[in-house]
Amino acid sequence: MSGIGPVEPGEDTYQHPAAPPAGTTPARVRPVVPARHRRKAVLAAVATLTAGLFAYAANAPEPPPAAPPPWPSQVVGFAYAGASPKGDHTGAFTFDITISTDPGRRVTVDAITQPSAALAVSTQPPAPFTVPAGKSRQVLVTVYVLDCGSVPRNAGLPFLDVTLRNERAVQKQSRILGGGYPEDLGAAVRKACNRPAP
Repeated sequence: MSGIGPVEPGEDTYQHPAAPPAGTTPARVRPVVPARHRRKAVLAAVATLTAGLFAYAANAPEPPPAAPPPWPSQVVGFAYAGASPKGDHTGAFTFDITISTDPGRRVTVDAITQPSAALAVSTQPPAPFTVPAGKSRQVLVTVYVLDCGSVPRNAGLPFLDVTLRNERAVQKQSRILGGGYPEDLGAAVRKACNRPAP
């Protein structure tokens, strides 16, 4: 052999790792991630999720506004309960009315009046008073005759003007009481004014 230099190993003379025995599966090598990298990955995932939630909240459509509550006149009822035995005023007619409200809707009665200037009205309890939600309240009403010459003889008598209030609005409207109220009031006015029946 000629030449200069170290002796090189011959072909297939390197050391080889021991081969696993036949029929066995080689062991898997599990990569080890340092703890600081795991913490960084968790923090990055949390930051991404938080940013996504904020972006969704900022761009989410607003819910439609809630429907406004109904008008007070839509949730209250008036019923004539007949002439009251408590009426002892000369030239006056005293009667009971029942005021009721729908469930979940209370109403305040600010005033009860008569459209005719020839008549005056008082109530017990005095207005304003509240009818609780889903309840009814008995109210004693007295109509006084102030001017017999100006009292309407028929068309104006059945009406009571009421002012109602709830969380939505204040409403003033005329209510017609049935159940014999026009006839009873007309008879009381005729008696107070000594008018013969028409």
